[in-house]
Parts: sequence; C-alpha cells; structure tokens
Amino acid sequence: MLWSKIAVSFAGLYSLSLVSAQTRYEVQTPPLDTDWTYKVGTNPWPEHPRPLLKREAWKSLNGIWTWRGDGELSNPPEGPLDREVLVPACIESGLSGLQILDQREFWYQRSFEIPDDWKDQSVLLHFEAVDYNSTVFVNGKQKTNHIGGYDRFTIDVTDNVKFGESNELLVFVSDPTDSQVIPIGKQTLRPSHIFYRSCSGIWQQVWLEAVPKENYITELDVAAGADGKVAVTVHTSGKSSKPVKVTIEGQDGTNLASHDGTTDEEFSFTATSPKLWWPDSPTLYNLTVTLESGDEVHSYTGFRTISKGKVENVTRPLLNGEFVFQFGTLDQGFWPDGLHTPPNREAMISDLKLLKKFGFNMVRKHIKYEPHLFYQACDELGLLVIQDMPSLPAGGRKPNDAEQAEFQRQLEILVNQHKSYPSITTWLIYNEAWGQRDGSPEGDLTQLVRKLDKSRLINSVSGWDDHGYGDFHDNHNYAAPQCGTPFYSRPKTPYDPERIGIAGEYGGIGHNVSIEHLWNVKQAIDSIPETYEINKDLESYNYRSGVLFRDIREQTERFACSGAVYTQTSDVEGEVNGLITYDRRFIRPDVEKWQSEIASIYEAAASRGGREWDGNGKRGSGSLLDLKRWTLKQYKMSSNASTEKPTGTDERPSTTASQDDEWEFVNEKESQSSDDHVKKENDLEKGTGESKKEMSDEERKRELNKTKWEGMQQQSGGVYPHREVKVPSYPKFMGDW
Repeated sequence: MLWSKIAVSFAGLYSLSLVSAQTRYEVQTPPLDTDWTYKVGTNPWPEHPRPLLKREAWKSLNGIWTWRGDGELSNPPEGPLDREVLVPACIESGLSGLQILDQREFWYQRSFEIPDDWKDQSVLLHFEAVDYNSTVFVNGKQKTNHIGGYDRFTIDVTDNVKFGESNELLVFVSDPTDSQVIPIGKQTLRPSHIFYRSCSGIWQQVWLEAVPKENYITELDVAAGADGKVAVTVHTSGKSSKPVKVTIEGQDGTNLASHDGTTDEEFSFTATSPKLWWPDSPTLYNLTVTLESGDEVHSYTGFRTISKGKVENVTRPLLNGEFVFQFGTLDQGFWPDGLHTPPNREAMISDLKLLKKFGFNMVRKHIKYEPHLFYQACDELGLLVIQDMPSLPAGGRKPNDAEQAEFQRQLEILVNQHKSYPSITTWLIYNEAWGQRDGSPEGDLTQLVRKLDKSRLINSVSGWDDHGYGDFHDNHNYAAPQCGTPFYSRPKTPYDPERIGIAGEYGGIGHNVSIEHLWNVKQAIDSIPETYEINKDLESYNYRSGVLFRDIREQTERFACSGAVYTQTSDVEGEVNGLITYDRRFIRPDVEKWQSEIASIYEAAASRGGREWDGNGKRGSGSLLDLKRWTLKQYKMSSNASTEKPTGTDERPSTTASQDDEWEFVNEKESQSSDDHVKKENDLEKGTGESKKEMSDEERKRELNKTKWEGMQQQSGGVYPHREVKVPSYPKFMGDW
C-alpha cells in the first residue's frame, strides 16, 4: 500500500512538472492584426459548425490543446505535449499561439470527457478541416488517416472512449506544402505577391456528437426548385433502407410540406407556392428529418432554380428562370491574424455584409473552401457563390496520374459536402491553368461534376487554356475587361455564343497605404510594386475603378457580358488592391460612387432582358441601394451545447458567448450619431468647422473617407466595429518570414 501511494504521488508530481514545463498559450504578435485579434480568447468558434445537419447533443473540442513539433508517427507521444496551442488555427498564424513557419510534421494532444447522458448512444468525432495529412488516435488506438486540407471527416469512436473518466485525443499532422503536387490554392513556403503564407494543422472546428446506435443520418442532399419540387436523399449509417419523414416549415413555424420517403435513395415531393430564394429576398425554410430509429436532424433549404438559357438571343445565367447579372468580388479568405481561419464568425461575416452594402450580389470564393458557417451566411444574406476548387500549385510540373486522381477525388468530396447550400450557383474547376494538365482534363471533370450535381452551372476553366467545356466563357483581362465581347487579347479565347460570357477576374486597381495597414513582412512589402496597377491617391483609385465599371456596363449593354468578378475584397499580404486593407480597418472606395456605378450595371443588364431593378431593392439583383441594413438578433444556443472550458484554461480570459447569429431586415432609422457624421462629412468637403485645422488635401481626403466609412458602419449595423485593443508596437519590418 505504501509503495502504491508513493507511485501515485510520483505520478502526480510528474504530471505537474509537465504542465509547468509547457509553454502557455498566448497570441503571438502577427505582422498585422485586426480589431478581433485580441478578442478571440480561449473558447473560439462556439457556434455549431454544421448548419445543414444539426442535432441537440454535441460538444465542442475547440480551445487549448498541447503541441509538439517533433516525433514520428510510428512513436506516438504520451500525455500533455510541450506547448499550448489554440484550435482551430493554422500553426503559422499568430492566433495559434505558435506562429511557426517551418514545421512540416507535428503532434496535437488534448483530453476530453464524454457526457454521462451519451452512454446509450454512439459517439462521433468530427474534424471540419485539417491541413493536410492527419492521423487520429483515441486512447492510444489509431482510428483513421485522412488526406486533404479542405474537407471534413468523421470517426466513430464509440468503442474507444470511456465514460466517467478522461480520454486522450492525439493527432499527427504532416503538410507537404511545396514538396508535393496537392490541392493547395495560394499557399506556399515562399510567399510573394499573389501567393501567401501557408496554413498547416487543425484550422477548422473539432467536435463530438451523440447519435443513435442502431441507425443515424450521416448526410443530407437537398435541392429545392423554383417549381416547388424538393429532391432529398437521406444518407444513413445503416445497411438497409428505412422509412424517413421530412417536414418543411417557414420561419414562423407554418408547415409548408411533409413527406414520407426511404433512406439512402433519392425521393421527391412538391411544396405548394413556396417563396423563392433571391439575392434581394433570400427566403429560407427549416427542415426536420426524422428516422424511425429516433434520430432527428435539423437543416434548411431555399427554393431556387439555377440554369442557363437564351434571353434576347444571348446565352445567360438564369436564376428562377430570369437573367440575373452576377456581380461580385474575388474573395481570397485570408486573415492577417488567422490566415485561413477567420478570427471569429463576426469577422468572417463582416466581409460579406460589406459586399452587400456596396450592392454586389455575388462572391467568388477563390481556390479555397470556407467553414460551413460562411455558406450559411451567404444563404441568409442573399449572396450568390461561385465556388472554386482549391488549385494544384501554379507553375512547376503538371500532376502525374496519381496526383490527378487525388485532385479528382477531393473535387468529388467537396462538391458532395457543399451541394445543398442554396447560395452556391457555380462550381469552378480550374483557375488560369494552375495544375491543369496538357490536353483537356477539364472535359472529364466537367462530366463528373455534372453527374454529382445537375442543379448548378459549371465553370470548367476560368481565365485561359479553355477547350470549350462547361457553361461559361471566362476571360481574365485586368486593365481592360473583355466580357462576352467580339474582341479578345489571348489566342484561342474568342467569345463562344453558346456559353455564358463572364469576366472571371478584372480590376485589381491598387493603392498603397501607410505601414500600419500593411502586412509587415519584407517579402510582402517588396512585392507591392508587382500589383497590376497602383494609384497615387484615392481620387485616382476611384477614377480608375469607375473607368472599369463603365467598361463592364457598356459590354453588358452592347455585347454579351453576363457577370463580372472584381479583384478583390481585401488586401492580402503583398497585394494592395482590396476594397479594404488586410486588417479590415481602411476602406478605399467612394461608397456612394461605387453604389451608383454598380447599380448602373444592373440597369444595363435589365435593358437586355435581365431581372428588373427599380433602385429600391424590391426586385432585382440584390443591390441594397435603399440602404436597408442587416442587424444581428441574438438568441441562445441549445442548452445542450457544451460550455466546458478547455483543459488548462480555468483562470484565463475566454470568449464564452454561447450565442449564434440570426439575420433579419429592419428599416433604416436615422440617429443623432448619423447626423453628426453627415455634418462632419460636409465640413471636410467644404473645409469648414473642425476641418479648418491645418490639414493637407490628402489628409482631408483620407479623413473624409474614414468619416464616410464610419457612417456606413452605423448604417449597416456595425459592419466593421472598431474596438479599443492593445496594439503592439512594430519594428520597421518583422523580418524575413
């Protein structure tokens, strides 16, 4: 007995020494921060991560884990590791607490407990995304190896977990960025200009879920059309088909339709007179799906039909049978503090709200997939989504047969995992020939995607190396867009009248800013002159963007332009051509001017048979020029959601808000604060009032732009809320990263 007590005491002391030896978590100062950087805390992303498949019984494993940057897969470590790390976050990011740029293999560890009321159920472990190759161990047992940096995966850990005591989760990650030809997008170990710092590790949420042991729903495929027809496939874990019930309700709880079907095969039914989903009226309906085994999941859908057809003898993209001109931005989805991972949901959605405010009705998600909450926000806000497949590396060698097969495998998985979001209108396979083999590999891939999802359009090749496949003729010509025109600059790319004409990228108008808004890394600063075009001041920036807006408008009026993608939403590292800077603190466009220019493009489309637009947001492309605004209505998450603090974080500040966001339209209300901003704008424009103080013309322009921006924030319900944060002092450069 004495030796037993001594052994236990020694083990306890050893455990305490490990904890004390660990490097505790704290945000590492990034080369540039945002207003959200120091507000993330140690309980990030508390929202349920899968809006299209929700159950009541779930538990987040986000928060503080431990990490080690050495070791081999064949020799898993035991117990807490050397350093604390925040999950989810790329290890190269400041938010991770590591900001390590040269580690290709590493371990994660955390302990967790299973709620007692899950004893009679199966337990699933979900990873929303890990970049790139991950091997998962639960209580010492290897459970799976997963390849791919953008798709989610699930493990049944029922037979490996213990109830009433601690369980250990280990994850080994290897990331072959730059050393292998893999779907990677713009990540690189040698970032410069249009290629950015890589993202390695667990960069999206990790969570547990309780499901029935007998049979449970694994996936829902839902497509609801403008004719009211609903096609549903309820995928399950069972080996045989079972009865299933689907109920569709409005936001007010009114029953729209109910239908009994069979699992694991498609069935369809018709809802009577549903309200359709439009960018300016994004009506969504709640779904409840119930199995006889007792499993019940909640989801949603929107009724809309995406197609192409002739309108006044021009091939057009159609939404609910009408030509809707698709106009949006190229959206990279990078953040200076989190890289691939936005600081939080509020930050992520603020970019989308900004686009809506300008009047854009579309976003091109550029060679990256986002957390599923991003697509839910697009569904709710009414933003059409062109979704790119993450590209193979640009330049260098082309993929061999095995690498091409892996690209195809991941393409298929990602389409299947996202095809029930109403806002996604188009799948885009290749961008500017990056990783595109010689010949026409897009032909077979187009057929594959068409087989997977017949309800959407396909842009087989965006930019060049186009061999005539897919639904779009997509031209990239930044300084002089050529959208559905009879003139062109690149060989083999004349407009194809049987396909939809679109400018898949154009613009890229640059404007440099002061160092406090720049990614403070030497390679990035040095690459700024590579921007397609840099304007000296905001006046010339807005003039040049206006010239390109007029090009698109005229090509819409005269030729066959059906959509355009302006580069880009925000600056990223060495690129300074965003509507907003990388830190999301400074806006370049003249807001009213841009709103007017964008409206004129929709009006041009309407003159060619497009969906009518009356300037009031009541009909049309989703432009919100009546300055209606989105606000947040807070409501508490399910009481069953986990509120457990991550291991080792009891005494540290944590963002513990257990709230989700629900959007609703409200009418614009004038406020005294708004009046103050109007007065300040007038003073700055006329050089009166407070603006009489000594101020150069450029300073006055910058202050005027800032004032308009702040007023716009108030009108939009706080698009980019400015908070008082502790801003570290930076050296001239952060060094060669």
